[in-house]
Amino acid sequence: MRKLSLLLSLGVVLIIGAMLTGCQKNPDTIKIGLAAVQSGSDAQIGLTMLQGSQIAVDEWNAKGGVLGKQIETISLDDEGNAQKANTVAHTLVDDGVVAVLGHLNSNCTIPASTVYNDGKVLQITPGSTNPKYTERGLPYAFRICGRDDQQGPIAGTYMHDVLKLNKIAILHNKTAYGEGLATEVKKTFEKLGGTVTMFQGIGVDENDFRANLSVIKGSGAEGFFWGGMYGQGGPLCVQMRQAGLNIPFVSGDGCFDQTFIDTVGGNAANVYLSFGKDYHKIPAAQPFLEKYKAKYGHEEGAYSVYGYDAANVLLTAIAQAQTTDADKVAAVMKSRPFDTILGKVEFDEKGDVKQSGFVIWTIKDGKLQVVSDSP
Repeated sequence: MRKLSLLLSLGVVLIIGAMLTGCQKNPDTIKIGLAAVQSGSDAQIGLTMLQGSQIAVDEWNAKGGVLGKQIETISLDDEGNAQKANTVAHTLVDDGVVAVLGHLNSNCTIPASTVYNDGKVLQITPGSTNPKYTERGLPYAFRICGRDDQQGPIAGTYMHDVLKLNKIAILHNKTAYGEGLATEVKKTFEKLGGTVTMFQGIGVDENDFRANLSVIKGSGAEGFFWGGMYGQGGPLCVQMRQAGLNIPFVSGDGCFDQTFIDTVGGNAANVYLSFGKDYHKIPAAQPFLEKYKAKYGHEEGAYSVYGYDAANVLLTAIAQAQTTDADKVAAVMKSRPFDTILGKVEFDEKGDVKQSGFVIWTIKDGKLQVVSDSP
């Protein structure tokens, strides 16, 4: 009987061991999730962001990886949809990732972050700007870009103080990003004494803006702000000009993409976008930009550098913590500055960067460039 009991106990141990081995499909690698919109009208900005992260991972692997292991990336498309992002997050946690670089859209990042937090998976977004992401006290949530309450005041102040506008109309796409940024612009503009003549939201699939343009015309607005992505922003700007509305068109980082420029025209007048500083003028960025073009055959996207920097910060923190444990890696990330292409990056206790660096850009000769009177 004792021998049978011993054999049964041994069998249970072997079964449990096999189950654990099965769960840890490849114990010789460290898995990192890459998550963002990679299909639909906003695909380019999400895909190029993750491509920037992948270059950083490739560089680390070429040097031997991290903690003596190669880094394995799992890239998933959240389609810019909150429900799909939630599914993607569960899939990545189940696949055993230790951290996630993503998402891009705030309406995806916010619900996904709850899943990652519950799974003790560290998350760093290169491009989500809605404050709610880091305002909920999640210990594993970080962002390497600025927030809407940093970006909105820059755009709102520029419209009032530099463009000398007294009345503006605002339209947004009803998402966490679009409405969130639009609200911050509204707050700033009204605080400075300006009047917001229209504040409306539309669905992300709408592309006929005639009714909205009619309201803008009738409101007497001297300028316009779009809170949303370039997939709608480009056609919206074109339809405004076709309708005879040549007032300043201002938007945020969601329109900072070559597709937007191609849609509105390379010499579009009176178009302004808020985004981070011009990394093309930073010497440290040149090797990355050259490597990106050589690998993918095209110019980088708006958030490619941010994706690259986010990956490098994450992997440096893992190396310094000497573990992939989310609590210990998060502690390292909040305890010291990190050298990146965009300069020194420091996180506060919420997981936000201490300096955002937003400036105002315009289109000239088919390219975006910082305006001379940008704050």
